[in-house]
Amino acid sequence: MTVEKRKKGKVVTVVRGLAVEENDLPALLGRLKTACGAGGTLKDDTLEIQGDHLARVRELLAASGYRLRG
Repeated sequence: MTVEKRKKGKVVTVVRGLAVEENDLPALLGRLKTACGAGGTLKDDTLEIQGDHLARVRELLAASGYRLRG
């Protein structure tokens, strides 16, 4: 999980490494977008949430039972 800077200074919170076959990634993305009050997208096995929401996303994933590194 990282925060990346994109074109025109936009900041995106990126979640990588979730197993596609074990998770409902579109539903997870929907929950994260709602909780953060931000837009986002799903690209392959990567979730992207617009803005710097690293702490909130980390907290939500931990509460949902995901094991986090770092």
